[in-house]
Amino acid sequence: MREVKETTAWRQSGFLALLALLLALLWLGWGGVRLLSERELFYLWHVVFALLASGLLVGGLFTVQPNEAVALVFLGRYVGSIRDEGFHFANPLAQRKRITLRVHNFTSDRLKVNDAHGNPIEIAAVVVWRVVDTAKALFQVENYQSFVAIQSEAAIRALASRYPYDAEGKSLRGNPEEIAEELKAEVQERLRVAGVEVLEARLTHLAYAPEVAQAMLRRQQALAVVAARKLIVEAATNMVKEALSGLEAQGIALDEERRAAMVNNLMVALVAEAQAQPVMNVGTLYT
Repeated sequence: MREVKETTAWRQSGFLALLALLLALLWLGWGGVRLLSERELFYLWHVVFALLASGLLVGGLFTVQPNEAVALVFLGRYVGSIRDEGFHFANPLAQRKRITLRVHNFTSDRLKVNDAHGNPIEIAAVVVWRVVDTAKALFQVENYQSFVAIQSEAAIRALASRYPYDAEGKSLRGNPEEIAEELKAEVQERLRVAGVEVLEARLTHLAYAPEVAQAMLRRQQALAVVAARKLIVEAATNMVKEALSGLEAQGIALDEERRAAMVNNLMVALVAEAQAQPVMNVGTLYT
């Protein structure tokens, strides 16, 4: 497939062409009056050429709105695009194709895919894009808007399959900014052939599929409980170390059995979920 790139088409100010059109109309009027009065073939040619000039001038006039471009195709060949807004005159025999340069939003449907761990998830994203090369958008793909939609959904599926929903390392849920940047790069690579620039791509919906949502919720709760207990045990261990170090710094020496008993009591008091109940020891550890 031959690659087509945008070029700038020849054009002139539409107001100059409008002035030429008025002159052609005056020429046409003069020729018509002389033809009716003198009935000579010479004036007929004036009328014919004046009509031809007027038609060409009218056919070449057009306007370009802000953030819009007009691509010109002459005899099946792309001859350039005009991006400057205003009133223009260009090749009157060329076919004009208008294309908007405004920013578009594409919001995907909720797609059901399997993440890197094989868990079914629902995912959706929004892609902000615009056309930057009118020739590629019009002539490289069949329908650039449909192309954007299909390729964006394909990129979302590919990204979701590469990462787990939630994990210790990089995940869809745990690293939203990094995932958004990677999704943007993935979509941009796919849409480059259509002359489209991706301004932003971000996930708008991320959840487990309904059939596994409850099971995964219990799993997440269990992982959260384990992580919290681990943190509590680590903090309690540090507190016990500080307590023993403080006693030794004050010259209070404990033998191994008393140290073990003290560690046991402190750990129970610090780690237990229920409030610790003090026990008065009236005896000794050795009897």
